[in-house]
Amino acid sequence: MLNQKIIKNTSIFPFYSPWFIIIIFSVLGLIGILNHSMWRDELNPWLIVRDSESFGDLITNIRYEGHPVLWYFSLAILRKIVDDPIIIQIFHWAITVVSVAIFCLYSPFNYQQKFLFSFGFFPFYEYLLISRNYAFSMLFIFAFCTIFSSRKRTYAYLAILLGLLANSNVYGLFGSFSLSLTLLAEFCFDSKHRQQYFSQSQKYDSFLSIIIIIFSFILSIYIITPPTDSYLHGGLNNNWLMQLDIRHLLKSIGRIFASYLLIIPAQKKWLDLIVCAAIALFIVILTLMKLSKKPVSLFFYIIGTCVIFAFTYLRFTGMPRHFGHFYLVMIAALWLGSYYQESTVLLKNFSVRPNLITFVQKWHYIVLMLILCVQFGGGIYSFSRDLVVPFSASRETAQYIQKAGLDNEFIVASRDANMAPLAGYLNRKFYYPELQKMGSFTLFKKGRQDVEQAEILSQINSLLINKDEQKKILLILNKKLNVNRNDLKIVPIKDFQRGWVDNERYYLYWVDEA
Repeated sequence: MLNQKIIKNTSIFPFYSPWFIIIIFSVLGLIGILNHSMWRDELNPWLIVRDSESFGDLITNIRYEGHPVLWYFSLAILRKIVDDPIIIQIFHWAITVVSVAIFCLYSPFNYQQKFLFSFGFFPFYEYLLISRNYAFSMLFIFAFCTIFSSRKRTYAYLAILLGLLANSNVYGLFGSFSLSLTLLAEFCFDSKHRQQYFSQSQKYDSFLSIIIIIFSFILSIYIITPPTDSYLHGGLNNNWLMQLDIRHLLKSIGRIFASYLLIIPAQKKWLDLIVCAAIALFIVILTLMKLSKKPVSLFFYIIGTCVIFAFTYLRFTGMPRHFGHFYLVMIAALWLGSYYQESTVLLKNFSVRPNLITFVQKWHYIVLMLILCVQFGGGIYSFSRDLVVPFSASRETAQYIQKAGLDNEFIVASRDANMAPLAGYLNRKFYYPELQKMGSFTLFKKGRQDVEQAEILSQINSLLINKDEQKKILLILNKKLNVNRNDLKIVPIKDFQRGWVDNERYYLYWVDEA
């Protein structure tokens, strides 16, 4: 059936074929991602995989990251193939291309909507150019939606995808949990589906599927639960908001608005917060009413949105890569709705008039197209900006160090958390003043201490005194050096300030005894 659909799609006039979108996306995506200069969040996982001393050490280090294991295990396999961080970008590009291909070939949206979505902010920029584990969310959610009808015979395939989704990232775990509850709700309340499943499925299918999902959830929760000495985002016990805060509530609702329309409301301006929250709630209510004739997909939209929103309010408001999952939930809910015939059960219970639903259908289409157009504009702008302005100055800095023959020098680098891109590109370790030893990746835990520039110079002085063979040191900072010492001779070499991430602009110095 899938093969027939692919053949059918390729036979259409090229400019109106999903394959036209896929090919253009693939080519532009490859150009964009190979041009992209990776930053610390992209290369720190690579360094953890590269420099962990054992498998047990790798698991321990991952737990300080706040992410499940799937991305790190993938990187470990990739490193066996090519010991160069460019393989991360090729792999990430492949994930996103497959995700967009699945969406274009099998989703129920029309051609215009597929085109706008594919080149929108999240698929064409955030989950394409920036190589993180969040692209897995799009891949596994779309794959789930594609084979959703297989649940009539077996839940095993869906369970595997839910397990992978749960171990991709924290928001993937929320999506997996929401989809699992949706499957459970349908199984419990749809007797016709339940009878069809039992008549076609294998004897142990349901038991096996449940075991896969439960094991995956347990593994994910165990890994993302931070150790007691972690202080990443406040560690385990801090930074949970357990009381009502109206400003923070509006800010959290504003993240739904930002997910749909890409504008993050100003936190300090009440008017911005109120207006954006009102628009976000309007879109949510419109979507709820749009899905009111599809109770299962409505259930998923409610659960998925509420679970992510609860985490956004209680714990972490996040960045676009995080709250972009609100957008994925909406797209997935509309996709899943295409599998069901319209039902008037909810409408009858709430006495909703038919003309109101007609009105909602019309305006939801208009709002959805507006969202897709905004996403498209954001995607084209952000993708183009990355072609012109490096995301980080890391690659340019690393290339200069290699061409100048400085990559074998003894290097002191600070701040450690901003040096991961250089350690990755140069494939080596640095001396980190924050750790007072050699290192590459950064774990925010006990034993690491932020240092001032005066302390950095003090440690360099000690290194020069205690190491007779060490004549001079290459110092790399992510901020311009603004202190000096009479017993040190400090000579600026070059600085690299062309980068979108302002704390990944680098300053190089020679430091020697005066």
